[in-house]
Amino acid sequence: MGAEDPTYAETLRRKPMTQRSDLLQRGANPAERRLVLLHGWGADADDLLELGPLLVGPEVSVIALRAPEAHPYGPGRQWYGLQPIDWGQLPAARQSLQQRLEELGQSVPLAQTVLLGFSQGGAMAVDAGSALPLAGIVACSGYPHEGWQPPAAMPPVLLSHGREDPVVPFGASEQLQQLLQGAGGAPELLAFSGGHSIDASVLTPISQFIRGRLAAAPQG
Repeated sequence: MGAEDPTYAETLRRKPMTQRSDLLQRGANPAERRLVLLHGWGADADDLLELGPLLVGPEVSVIALRAPEAHPYGPGRQWYGLQPIDWGQLPAARQSLQQRLEELGQSVPLAQTVLLGFSQGGAMAVDAGSALPLAGIVACSGYPHEGWQPPAAMPPVLLSHGREDPVVPFGASEQLQQLLQGAGGAPELLAFSGGHSIDASVLTPISQFIRGRLAAAPQG
């Protein structure tokens, strides 16, 4: 069944949602496979949660993490300051996210986990996730952090970005793709006609990537 199959979405929506101060969780619990979602600047953990049933089956645990910092201009959250950019916060933000992912790896191994982020969450997914033994990484409308260089060996990466994005220029994902290719990776960049979003046209290939990476992951 594909990501567009409504039975997947309906089945997962009927699953109880676990809520903590730092995350939201839907889908199977316990589970052998997991999708972790990282929201963008100014959003919160619930922003991407409804993507879960569109991307994976109900047997997969879906966890949406909440960024640790309060947003300075509204009720949302941030992984680090963006206006202006505070690169000095980045090392702590990276370490904190990696620790949270490693903690989640105690219940579902990281080798059986795909990390997906949007915008600032996409930048965090590529940066923090590149040093972890994840099954895969998806960065939607993301960008490379200042000075970031991919390691020689890192999880497979899928990128998506709108060509008319007024918030994070399309060229940011092109730069990410070039950096990853320079390190020996082969990331696909899903381009679409649109702005700062995860367009419906890329949901199926994103779902195929995630399902493929989880299917190829070693059994726990």
